[in-house]
Amino acid sequence: MDIDEIRLLADTHPAWRLLRARNAPLVLGFLGRVFVEENSGALAQSELTGSLEDFLHVANAGRGAEQQHTGDAKAYLDDWSAPEAGWLRRFYPAGVDEVHYDATPALEKAYGWVTGLRARSSIGTESRLHTLVDLLRQMVHGAEVDPATRLAELRRRREETDREIAEVEAGQVRVLDGAGLRERYQFFSSTARELLADFREVEENFRALDRAARERIATWEGAKGELLASLVGDRADIASSDQGRSFQAFYDFLLSQDRQDELSDLLARVQGLDAVDVEPRVRRVHHDWYDAAERTQATVRSLSEQLRRFLDDQVWVENRRVLDLVRAIEAAALDVRAAPPTIGLEVDEPQLAIALPFERPLYDVRPPSQVDSELPAAEVDDLDTTALYDQTFVDTARLAEQVRTVVPPRSSALLHEIIELYPLRDGLAELMGYLALSEEDLAVELDERREVTVTWHDDELGERGVRMPEATVQRR
Repeated sequence: MDIDEIRLLADTHPAWRLLRARNAPLVLGFLGRVFVEENSGALAQSELTGSLEDFLHVANAGRGAEQQHTGDAKAYLDDWSAPEAGWLRRFYPAGVDEVHYDATPALEKAYGWVTGLRARSSIGTESRLHTLVDLLRQMVHGAEVDPATRLAELRRRREETDREIAEVEAGQVRVLDGAGLRERYQFFSSTARELLADFREVEENFRALDRAARERIATWEGAKGELLASLVGDRADIASSDQGRSFQAFYDFLLSQDRQDELSDLLARVQGLDAVDVEPRVRRVHHDWYDAAERTQATVRSLSEQLRRFLDDQVWVENRRVLDLVRAIEAAALDVRAAPPTIGLEVDEPQLAIALPFERPLYDVRPPSQVDSELPAAEVDDLDTTALYDQTFVDTARLAEQVRTVVPPRSSALLHEIIELYPLRDGLAELMGYLALSEEDLAVELDERREVTVTWHDDELGERGVRMPEATVQRR
């Protein structure tokens, strides 16, 4: 980070402002205990005010007048939730008329930094080193595509497991000593708290998307289809991002009853170890994870509720418009009932032309035509070239549907990658059909700087291929 970026963070970031605040110990001591240590969600103003009053009473006991906090509890909450502070989020939940407060990611970061300043009796490095090495192994072996290399690694793991089984059967049981257990317990505890902090930041990101959707709905004046396409696209982008996929995988893990039972059993057994100084918060950390994930999911659900409410409002407006038009037509008919107009109507045709679908002939597959290209020069002038264009019928509608199946809206893909998923049935003719797609939502662009080879299988000639510029299919 350069000095300008650091200066910008010092001037604008709420966590930095909190650390520089005069009453920072009061803010961190109270809000950190309520929202971080106890992992509380949004709290009503009356409940949080009562807790703050009790906290102030205890904090002021035995202190001099110059060290006491003399402010009102409600005034403190108003100051901490002000936009220029940004340590609390002040809002009204749906269907509730009382103000609620919730901590922001800035408070979580500041509290985590301050708690990290405390001196530790011991600093373990072995467990973290093993964790880092395991992560490197997962990345290296997880990205390995060579089956032989993967098999060699699996056999190596099996040999280690067999060797450990043999040692246990021989009575040679290796167990962790007290220092190793305490080190790993500290690492687990700190990582568990960091995970809760990450959840609050993920929730804030989803809330920002929800807030942007509300603003867009409130000011939208165009067609509702365009707005829905934009909102659903934003939601799909969040869900398909690395953050969204990671959160969904973690939430699915928490919803698994078998995984929950295993996690509860492991935590209970760790709490029973004599060498470990048990932290009360770690006893139910998996329940805190679930509560934090559920609050994040509730934020995502609020976006869907906004879409549904917008559709309901639009339907009501359209129904009202239709009713007004019907009443206007009825009023006009009543006005001319007594004195009908004398102007006659002229009809261009006495009846409507009816075209039945089954009157149209069905598609008839034409037999393949045999073309002899080895004709004498004298017969070239009399050659019928229409057979060259009637050999193969390419269904462009099928090609467009295949492209839409692979390419999401507002994205693109390489044409040769689509052909790998849907091999060419009609050879070069089908390839030209892809390049000639003229759908409203599809466009094909050629990059003359790059070339690719497209191959297909011909029943008579075998494997065929053509060298062409790289083509990109864009979907609007």
